[in-house]
Parts: sequence; C-alpha cells; structure tokens
Amino acid sequence: MALEKMVMPKMGESVMEGTILTWLKQVGDTIEQDESVLEVATDKVDTEVPATHAGVLKEILVEEGDVVEVGKPICVIETEGEGSDDANDTSSEEVEEEKEKAPAKKEEKIAAEATPAPVEDKSRFESDRFYSPLVKNIAKEENISEEELEKIPGTGKDNRVTKKDILNYLDTRKTSSAAPTVSSNGAASQQVKPSVPVSVSGDDEIIEMDRMRKMIAERMVDSKRTSPHVTSFVEADVTNLVNWRNRHKNDFKNRYGGSLTFTPIMIEAVVKAIKDYPMINIQVDGNKIVKKKNINIGMAVALPTGNLIVPVIHNADQLNITGLTLKVNDLAKRARENKLKPDDLQNGTYTVSNVGSFGNVMGTPIIMQPQVGILALGAIQKKPAVVETPTGDAIAIRYKMFLSHSYDHRVVDGALGGMFVRRVADYLEKFNVNQDL
Repeated sequence: MALEKMVMPKMGESVMEGTILTWLKQVGDTIEQDESVLEVATDKVDTEVPATHAGVLKEILVEEGDVVEVGKPICVIETEGEGSDDANDTSSEEVEEEKEKAPAKKEEKIAAEATPAPVEDKSRFESDRFYSPLVKNIAKEENISEEELEKIPGTGKDNRVTKKDILNYLDTRKTSSAAPTVSSNGAASQQVKPSVPVSVSGDDEIIEMDRMRKMIAERMVDSKRTSPHVTSFVEADVTNLVNWRNRHKNDFKNRYGGSLTFTPIMIEAVVKAIKDYPMINIQVDGNKIVKKKNINIGMAVALPTGNLIVPVIHNADQLNITGLTLKVNDLAKRARENKLKPDDLQNGTYTVSNVGSFGNVMGTPIIMQPQVGILALGAIQKKPAVVETPTGDAIAIRYKMFLSHSYDHRVVDGALGGMFVRRVADYLEKFNVNQDL
C-alpha cells in the first residue's frame, strides 16, 4: 500500500485558488481514477475535481468552505501500488501536520465570522501579501494604489483580500467621499441607502441569492460602473439565411446528431465583421487600449436555475459553420449540465447573446468586462417588406430580426459601433444560400 497526495489542480490560467464546496466522497470510500471526488468553486465556475489515483480515500485535509491555493494537498488516497518517493517520504508527516491544522483552521474560521474585521492593522500586512488576479484587476480598474491595497482588511485565508472585501471597501470609499446632506438644524448628515421594506404580515417571500447570482449581480454592477454603455440598433432581412437553415437542419441532425441553430450562423457573421473592424476586438487597460489578436466569442447561455453563464468559443475565426455549430452545441450542453471547465469561460474578446430565444425582439445587453462590445440577437419574425424586383418594387413576406449592439463609449464611438452592427447585418443579408455544410 502507498499514500498518494491529491493536490488542488490548476483550473485555468488566472485561477490561483479555489473554494471547497462539497466533498462527493468520504473517508473510507473506494474511488476510481478520474472519478469525481469533490466540487470546487472558483471566481469563474463551479466544477468537479476527479481523482488522480484509484484507491481508498484515506484522509481529507481541507474542509468544505476552505479556500485552497493551487498545488496544495487536499486529500490522501491509499493505493495498492508503490507511491512516488516524494509521496512516501512526506505524506505521513504532512497528513499528521494537516490533521493538527484542521481543528485550528476551523476555530480560526469561526472566530473570523464572529469577530468583525479590523478597520486597519498595518502590522498584519506585509509587502509580499498575496493577491489573486481578480483582486489585482479590480484594484487596477479602480485606481487603487499598492499602499491603499495593503490597508484593506482581508477576510480570506491568511487575511487575504477577497473580491467581496475589495468591493465592500470601494462601496465604503464612495460613501465616505459622497457629499453630506445638511439637516434642518444645520448639522451634516450622510445619505444612507434605504433598505427594502418587508411585509410584516408575511406576504413577502425572502429569497437568498445563490453564489452564482451574487457573482452575476456584482459583475453587472461593475460593468455599468466601469463602462458608459451606448446601444445601436439595426434591422436585418435574414430570409436567405432562414431558408438555407431550413433546408439543411435535418441533414445536419442525421450527420452529427445535433441541432443546426441560428446562433452559430450569426456568430460567423460577427467574426467576419470583427475582421473588418478590429477595433471592436479590444480591451481597456487603464489609459491603454489592448488590441486582441485572437477572436474569442462568448455566448450567453441560460441555465435551468435561471442564472446566466458565458462560455467562450476560442479562435472562432478558424471554424466554419459546421465547426461553430458543434462548438456551440457542446458548450451549451455542458453549461446546462454544470460541466464547464474554467478555461471554457476565459479570454473572451466579444460576446453574443441570443435574446430572441426568449421571444424578445431586441435588448440592451450589458458588456462583459474587460470587453468593449456585446451583440443581442432578437427574435426572427415574418414581416411585410418592400423588395426590389425586375418589374419594380413589391410587398413581400420576409424574415426580419433586430440586432442590438451595446459598446463601451470610452473607446468605441457611435460611428464605429454603428458601422460594426450594420456590417454584421450586411453579412447576414448576403448569406450564401448555395454553400454546403
């Protein structure tokens, strides 16, 4: 028998730590290699972590709710074969050490929850204090200096500053810097945001936000705070596109076993328009504009819970309609089954949201930071329209849809934002009906 350490895996380029949500296996359980052992949450996604070895779960080194750095041991698996030299030399000592630390960690966690965080204690923080990439990005966007960041009390492990800590600090800073109001007696008073009244009769239902809803709420507020949003609208005649899709959808299903939807066809048009207007495929870094080489298209997916998640099609310009369709179907399926990986949600450069799937004709979508644009695809509807014929203008039934383009007015002016969405519409209207899958 040998003891093998299982460590917190790296779950994305910028993911440096994860929160233990649930242990799916208990001590003494037999596990197979690649079988899911626990569920971990990052700032990107919740995901299951598979076992690195087959055997018996011998020790659990971290508890649910603990924040663990990438590469740190999380459990020990007893295997039948001979373990690595490092594992055999250190596993027993580290197991005992982690077992001794576990009660202390639990007591520290309880104490941290019971005791309010100090306003400022410089002696607790050092210049080499660890900050996650997410906290660093927020600090950069909000122009928080390193000295100011050092003063923010942290509620995370080892007094680390979490996303919630820095957002709470920003709210406090804005409140304290707001102009005070003057009361009738001449005394200055601070404006306080009123709480929502709750019915004392019990008619109202109080619903606690789940973790994903809190993340969505924070990111939407952050986006509106960061970017001045402007939205341009264009109506497109997509009759040729609809007819082509209707001719090929059964063939696609028989060949690939999936549905040929409108979304990948729209994404192909967006990719072509980005190539024509590459200054849409940019990001803002302080006073600098970062022009992205890769075209990575995010697609908003509604989950069964009602929440929204945005997986990314990386290098979308290298895929044809068939490739885009297979990728869209795969990401949407795994998103609804909670099987996305952190890398599936990273490095998007432009986002598309199909609001037409809910019957909406148009919308004003919120930008996914640090991107500068997002396109909402409205419902496709039959409408009477004037069309040109060899014998003159005529009224005909056509398939029409609205495209709603929201963009960051700091770096995208109305001309560029308007021309871009118009170019997307042009590609849709000039869709090649003679192309094959």
